[in-house]
Amino acid sequence: MATFLICHGAWSAGWAWKKMRPLLRGAGHEVFTPTYTGIGERVHQASPDVDLDTHIQDVLGVIAFEGLSDIVLLGHSYGGMVITGVADRVPEKIKQMIYLDAFVPENGQSVASLRSGPRPAAGGSGQDWLLPPNPPPPDTSPADLAWITPLRRPQPIKTFTQAVVLTGASAQIPRSYIYCTKKSGDDPFAQFAKRLKSDPAWRYHEIDASHSPNVTAPEALAKLLCEIAR
Repeated sequence: MATFLICHGAWSAGWAWKKMRPLLRGAGHEVFTPTYTGIGERVHQASPDVDLDTHIQDVLGVIAFEGLSDIVLLGHSYGGMVITGVADRVPEKIKQMIYLDAFVPENGQSVASLRSGPRPAAGGSGQDWLLPPNPPPPDTSPADLAWITPLRRPQPIKTFTQAVVLTGASAQIPRSYIYCTKKSGDDPFAQFAKRLKSDPAWRYHEIDASHSPNVTAPEALAKLLCEIAR
């Protein structure tokens, strides 16, 4: 069975995978859902100096201190930036990579450079180094909104503006892209779906869900992840 190391999206944390952990573990997999510096239960560590490399180092620390190998490395949304940096640094530890409706950067790219359309403004009142959360998907249930809304926190802006630095060391790792199809309006991930669905180096999948299926469609997502991880 697989060892999943899940890198969450922006403004989120390990808690956002609460529904997924029992489903994947029930299927026999091992699951790690670390939280990045400065958000979630680590919000007290937020500072203007926290950047993308900080979050990459967070995940590298989990790999080192948990002694992980043969990892199925999954990145959701912003987490695609993180797993790209992680895999480049320890490719020998990674069995495969899964991008879940996620950014797929090349060397020198950042979230800011890959985004199109309007971007949220940083907070005021001396908090211009924090970026407030985007709204959750419109099909999020009232119960889930009550759960996630108080827990989603502004994120240090350098995590979005710092470019990832890559050597190309992870180029041979098998990788999959899961595109969430239930969306409208601005969709920064459609560019990757369009490019990767015909790329023979990738396995391409779609899921009938909005951007955060770990919250809105956990059973369907767990089924797909188990199939990919075989």
